[in-house]
Amino acid sequence: MHVPDSPLQAMQLTMARYLRNPGVSPPPAGVEPRRLKIYEDLVYNNIEGFISGGFPVLRTIYQDADWHALVRAFVFQHRCHTPYFLEISQEFVRFLLEDYQRRDSDPPFLAALAHYEWVELALDISQDTLPEATLADDIANAVLCLSPLAWLLCYQYPVHRIGRAFRPQEASEPTYLAVYRNRADQVRFIELNAATARLLELIRDNRTETAAILLRRLAGELDVSQDAVLDFGEQQLREFITLSVVLVAHN
Repeated sequence: MHVPDSPLQAMQLTMARYLRNPGVSPPPAGVEPRRLKIYEDLVYNNIEGFISGGFPVLRTIYQDADWHALVRAFVFQHRCHTPYFLEISQEFVRFLLEDYQRRDSDPPFLAALAHYEWVELALDISQDTLPEATLADDIANAVLCLSPLAWLLCYQYPVHRIGRAFRPQEASEPTYLAVYRNRADQVRFIELNAATARLLELIRDNRTETAAILLRRLAGELDVSQDAVLDFGEQQLREFITLSVVLVAHN
């Protein structure tokens, strides 16, 4: 255990422990209760406000008491890896995935929904930009890449449909999504089937191969007609390029 270097540091550590868990940890000696309450409210309300704003759908499915118990567990139990308020949402997701023991009041899709909402936020505030749009008259012979503002995701719950009126209690077949920010800086999503998700995965990892080569590889993996995959795949890729999910690297 670290030994404080000075009485001031000891008081600061005591204050920090108190602010993280005021119901259990004792406050530092000599601080007026009214001031303690002000500090306590400021710390908690700031953190809770960022989390509520970053996870609006998740917030709506909780009763107030259960929600605040979840946030207080985060404040008390989690050790953040960043001092920046804008990254509190990422730390909250890390907490749910790595440290949190789900309670009876928590939905089974808690971590999945939180991750999905965090992805939307991360894309919204991302400093990445899209290059100028490049059209491809010959999709088959174009080398394509995934947009830096597009994420390929897979969940065991249909997280994009969850809300007050729909709360699945059991995991289902995988839900594949492409979440992206378009050229109007709007965050959108596309629900994918397994084959289309695999196509985007091949494009995400691609550096040199043409779309035709990737589509033939996909046909081989699916054990279906190459012609059918090429026809459908080219149409799907044109849509992805229009939406700026996929970019033309070069022809």
